[in-house]
Amino acid sequence: MLNEFKAFIAKGNVVDLAVGIIIGVAFTAIVNSLVGDLINPIIGLMTGGLDFSNLFIDLSGTNPASLAIAREAGVPVFAYGAFITAIINFLIIAWVVFLLVKAVNKLKEATARKEAAEAAAAAPAGPTELDLLKEIRDSLQQR
Repeated sequence: MLNEFKAFIAKGNVVDLAVGIIIGVAFTAIVNSLVGDLINPIIGLMTGGLDFSNLFIDLSGTNPASLAIAREAGVPVFAYGAFITAIINFLIIAWVVFLLVKAVNKLKEATARKEAAEAAAAAPAGPTELDLLKEIRDSLQQR
């Protein structure tokens, strides 16, 4: 059983998945900063100072001044602004992943074309049409 576990862990897929998760966690911090520090202020500027992250509906009737105060007090809130921010985060992550996959695919295609061209150039050239005609002529003359 221990040997099977070692074989499972040693497989490339498990290691690739672990690396992907680690990079994903690090990338999440970058995206959160991009959204919170750059995108949301621009959207807030375009919408007249609206900050999505502080939008909420108070479900208790106590009317807290901000979402942070409501959460600190344990007041039940419907924080739809945080949901909007999560949607923006998702769209940005999806766009960046799309661009990365597109770039990787373009790089793979260029590499495949280069390898195909090198293989074609390295392949021995076959006889030309003239060479074949000369062979036919010579074999006919020998008869």
